[in-house]
Amino acid sequence: MRKVLVTLTAVVVVILLVSYGLWTSKRRVGHYLTDLRIQVVVNDGQPGDRGNLLGIQPELFPSDYSSVKRLHRKLAAYLQQAREHGLITDKTIVVLPEHIGTWLFAVDEKSQFYQAATIDEAMNWLAFSNPLLFTDAVLHARGKSRIDDARLRMKARSMAENYQSLFGGLAREFGVTLVAGSIVLPSPKVQADKLIIGTGALYNSSLVFGPNGLPLGQPQRQLFPSWYQQGYIRPGKDAPLYVIDTPAGRLATLIGSDSWYPDNYLRLNAEGAELIAVPAFVAGRSSWTQPWRRDKHQGLDLGPKPLTQGEAWRRLTLAPISTAKAGISVFMRGQFWDQGSTGHSFATRGGQSVAEQSISASPKGAKPGHGARLINLWL
Repeated sequence: MRKVLVTLTAVVVVILLVSYGLWTSKRRVGHYLTDLRIQVVVNDGQPGDRGNLLGIQPELFPSDYSSVKRLHRKLAAYLQQAREHGLITDKTIVVLPEHIGTWLFAVDEKSQFYQAATIDEAMNWLAFSNPLLFTDAVLHARGKSRIDDARLRMKARSMAENYQSLFGGLAREFGVTLVAGSIVLPSPKVQADKLIIGTGALYNSSLVFGPNGLPLGQPQRQLFPSWYQQGYIRPGKDAPLYVIDTPAGRLATLIGSDSWYPDNYLRLNAEGAELIAVPAFVAGRSSWTQPWRRDKHQGLDLGPKPLTQGEAWRRLTLAPISTAKAGISVFMRGQFWDQGSTGHSFATRGGQSVAEQSISASPKGAKPGHGARLINLWL
């Protein structure tokens, strides 16, 4: 009798393991794109032969990341609409928001992952449906928040490959210089024109692709990650600030809150930066109007008067101390499970803010506040 029970138990365990293995191997991809509406909210200056800075503030959702092909179709649709409005030339620099590449961990997942009610539930499904990758990532995690580290590390190799194929492909397809937002990867670097990962700490990095689709220089690491990410994203305080040559001028990238620190602008001034791209991300639907946490940002003095986070961004980012002739800050829009994102993209010319003009380029019937936004600055 005991042998029979042991045998039956073993059979049940085998059946469960096989079923689990088959379940993890099945991935379904949606067939419908989310909202493709887009609106031109800034179109400053006159078209000329010096090029332009074109910020695309996309509206993205988890299902947009169900496959690289699907995400490509949505971003390409935005770029095509920009082209139809005469905003793309061979000297255009396109800027995308911070973390647009980080969400590539969501590619090719189970339907339960995309349908989760909260981001914590989604992350649990991510680990459950990729047990071997997650276990290996936990063993190699470097951050204080090992689980958060592992969740971003577990698919790093495919994320790096998809990041380059997607954004390098878009740059080549539309013949533009493309600042590909940012992506969190372990010790990323470019070797023989290919983005590769290491085994070290996670860094939030941005890569620029030329009109031929190839990387221009090395990934720019974020020097000062947001305070809530410092448990798993390592600050790149000793990292260089790169200035690269583009058809429109010498370009530098400051990721997110790196754009707040005056010393960074002094360093870029010394390197002759003419244009500054700021991929940015603010989590939370109402965070833009919430009080700015000055206690979380040491060394930044904006006076005693309380400020909202939006006011702080506009006061600190693309500061007048910069000698660059133009800059643009581009934020993410959309909803990732219960985590919304906020932020109003803006541009500057010669240290002066360029006002939003609300020039509608969206399809008839589009509602204010929904869809993607274009911010264009002719140089």
